[in-house]
Amino acid sequence: MPLATLIHRASLPSPQVSAEQALELLEEHYGLSGRLQALGSQQDLNYRVDSEQGRFVLKICRGDYSVLELQAQHAGLKHLGEHPDVHVPRVIPAKSGTDLLTLDVGGQTVHARLLDYIEGQPLTSLEYFTPEVVAGFGHLCGEMDLALADFDHPGLVRTLQWDARHAHALIAHLLPVIKDENQRRLIVEASGQAERHLLPLESKLPVQAIHMDITDDNVVWQRDKLRHWQLQGVIDFGDLVRTWRITDLSVTCAALLHHGEGDPFCILPAIKAYHAVNPLQREELLALWPLIVARAAVLVLSGEQQVSVDPGNTYSRDNLVHEWEIFRVATSVPLALMEAAILTSVGEQLSVIGSEGFAPLLPYLVGREFALIDLGVLSPHFEAGNWEQPGIDQRLLDEAAAAHGLAASRYGQYRLSHTRPDSAIEPDTFPLHVELRVPHGTTVEAPFAGVVHHSASGALQLDGPQLSVRLWGVTPSLHSGAALVKGQVFGAVSGPLIVQLCRDASLDAPLFCTPSRAAAWQALCPSPAALLGLACDAEAELDGSTLLARRDASFARTQKHYYVDPPRIERGWRNHLIDMQGRSYLDMLNNVAVLGHGHPRMAAVASRQWSLLNTNSRFNYAAVAEFSERLLKLSPDGMDRVFLVNSGSEANDLAIRLAWAYSGGRDMLSVLEAYHGWTVGADSVSTSIADNPKALSSRPDWVHPVTAPNTYRGEFRGPDSAPDYVRSVEHNLAKIAEQNRQLAGFICEPVYGNAGGISLPAGYLKQVYAMVRERGGVCIADEVQVGYGRMGDFFWGFEQQDVVPDIITMAKGMGNGQPLGAVITRRDIAEALESEGYFFSSAGGSPVSCQVGMAVLDVMEEEKLWENAQIVGSHFKARLESLIDIHPLVGAVHGSGFYLGVELIRNRETLEPATEETTALCNRLRELGIFMQPTGDYLNILKIKPPMVTSRQSVDFFVDMLSKVLAEGL
Repeated sequence: MPLATLIHRASLPSPQVSAEQALELLEEHYGLSGRLQALGSQQDLNYRVDSEQGRFVLKICRGDYSVLELQAQHAGLKHLGEHPDVHVPRVIPAKSGTDLLTLDVGGQTVHARLLDYIEGQPLTSLEYFTPEVVAGFGHLCGEMDLALADFDHPGLVRTLQWDARHAHALIAHLLPVIKDENQRRLIVEASGQAERHLLPLESKLPVQAIHMDITDDNVVWQRDKLRHWQLQGVIDFGDLVRTWRITDLSVTCAALLHHGEGDPFCILPAIKAYHAVNPLQREELLALWPLIVARAAVLVLSGEQQVSVDPGNTYSRDNLVHEWEIFRVATSVPLALMEAAILTSVGEQLSVIGSEGFAPLLPYLVGREFALIDLGVLSPHFEAGNWEQPGIDQRLLDEAAAAHGLAASRYGQYRLSHTRPDSAIEPDTFPLHVELRVPHGTTVEAPFAGVVHHSASGALQLDGPQLSVRLWGVTPSLHSGAALVKGQVFGAVSGPLIVQLCRDASLDAPLFCTPSRAAAWQALCPSPAALLGLACDAEAELDGSTLLARRDASFARTQKHYYVDPPRIERGWRNHLIDMQGRSYLDMLNNVAVLGHGHPRMAAVASRQWSLLNTNSRFNYAAVAEFSERLLKLSPDGMDRVFLVNSGSEANDLAIRLAWAYSGGRDMLSVLEAYHGWTVGADSVSTSIADNPKALSSRPDWVHPVTAPNTYRGEFRGPDSAPDYVRSVEHNLAKIAEQNRQLAGFICEPVYGNAGGISLPAGYLKQVYAMVRERGGVCIADEVQVGYGRMGDFFWGFEQQDVVPDIITMAKGMGNGQPLGAVITRRDIAEALESEGYFFSSAGGSPVSCQVGMAVLDVMEEEKLWENAQIVGSHFKARLESLIDIHPLVGAVHGSGFYLGVELIRNRETLEPATEETTALCNRLRELGIFMQPTGDYLNILKIKPPMVTSRQSVDFFVDMLSKVLAEGL
């Protein structure tokens, strides 16, 4: 290899050509004039040209570059132009007909050429890449290599500093540029290890023409109407070369490392996508991570070198931050782990371990029955949050051993005790070991020949030719360094026994890992079941995607689910939901579970009543009377009758029937943008197009929607807009009167729930209620979403408007998830229904529901949940409001207590809804451990309605993560 050429190339500053000189060049040779904008590059000089003839890129490089190499790039662009799967720029010929100019500019020889400009933007400054964007890079890289597989040119045989074949020599040469001794040591160690892994693979790596710079700088993207990033094309073919094919993917993956929040596993979607379109050989898969590490070392060394010779190059200086982050991430995990991760991600396996000849580790216990303790997410041993107690797993094992003699945990069973509430960090829930309780003094024998010693983690370790077995809780009987034969005693159990296997004796494997790293670590640390003679492996759980497919095959499609690929949720505790891998998600959606999930009082009360009786309300039992009395005590004076039903939809449907019966009319006023339920009656008065896109065109003629009194984005804005909105009510009332029809009533949420909890303008309900009653109608307050103490400052939503309705409907939080709803009204209204026959709800007012309903009220009082909604809710709103001054996307914060809405907009003057951004934000929050969904007719409002046990810690976590995602750019 001509090392002198390589070193010279690595030390060149970019050419010095001013914008004025570039404009002269363009005018003289291309007949173009216009505006120039400098584009970043490490060693070239690039200008964007905006002219009347279009937009182009002027590329200028030093004359040291070979003309043959530049001609190869142009030939490559022409070749790729014939492949529809890869979009690349066209080379624009000069007036002379040549596509490459060699010129003297200011006393320096330069090469210049003009290319098409691909509209869009690189994603270098985007902090976080979604898995879909990462996969897009990998797919593009695979398509590019496929397209270049049959391309060749003499100019591809070149010495290039970025060519992975020269990495070792370049690193050795540039190392002195690093002044920090610790940084130098890290680079030497990492690059040396990478080189040792690559050497036996190099001769087997396929060679072809590759782009070798498909990075965040050189791939152009644009957002579509749904705010999804779409690939537009690839630019900058300055590194086109013939070398190992896998180098292309290694360069791409290295560039992705500073967009993955420090997680090297973030590159796996790119590898899978590449492999799907352009299958990689096993040797390439094994070489990939060492090449990425070597690339990371070259990046920081080259970057530091470039800044030292060209200190004015801000592009290079700014990139240094990214390059050091890439190196940090690339060296943050063992090479063996990433090798296993890459292989398993594409369905490859590590070499098979021949375990047939292993001797038992605990021979005197072979055939003895162990109690295998369930420590998983659905374990019956866990209740009321006891898994949060320190040492709970060990205590359960101790208790089982005391009862049964022998006990063991399961290898690979996700542990509930390791979940992490209010954390964006994926928890270490996957055990890579088995923990046993066996009699002290039980002898431990070598399952294979090897050498015994103490590991750095304190384990007694036996290293054999294929495997290393690590034991905690064993007192050794031999000195460290002793060589053992199979079956030889080398210790005795002296405490809780932990057994872990590992393929790599030098690897410091954890006892637990995250679910996303489980496949890789499991390949490196297989189950010790064969050595123990114990069937202790966890049973395979039904994954979320398989379960979703079964659901879709039998459950009616109109019954939607959150998210495209929802996790499987089977457990909850307080204001968190827990998936089957033990990850806790902050629940910001469940206004039904006011007391939180898994409340022990609910379980005890429901269980007790189920053991006694559950029937319908036509039987005579105490609970229905007691619960009705308690509801009336919470209601305004004059309310003296209760109907118990099973849902909010049924409650609102019944309220409409009561209005019909009492008034003698059928015409109802409802408010636009509102949702009241799914029964025929409740759906008829629902006008939310978010819930039903055809809502406005499918209302029956007895429903008269009035203008939504939305003080933020409505027709009239501000707190004093009530008279303006009342005119819409007057208009509709006049229309009903002109038709000689009798008004039945008016239904409205006293606080605008579906719009995120917007308060109605002051005095609005007082004026509307008076007009409705004057015309013989009744006033229905739909408190299903916003009532029952959730708003914090008041128990009922209508209290904010200083009015008393004729009918109150409620449900949701009344039963903490138990089907339970109610209609509260006056006796004269209630008895008006008797003329149409009696009313009955099969599940409404059942003994179980009534007991649960009373228990909910008890717990809300005992645990001061109304006070919590007021105090923590006020803190919540204040923190959310602080985001308005930080993030332009946040337009307003509505509501109070634990019913809040964050409205996202693109323009603070036009209030253009940020619908697609809101969806993207909710999906990103889920990745960070938060469940959140949009609401409103434009689906641009975060509908925040968590359980009323939500803590200040959870609130701060939510707002911090919301601010983080907004800062990432949506």
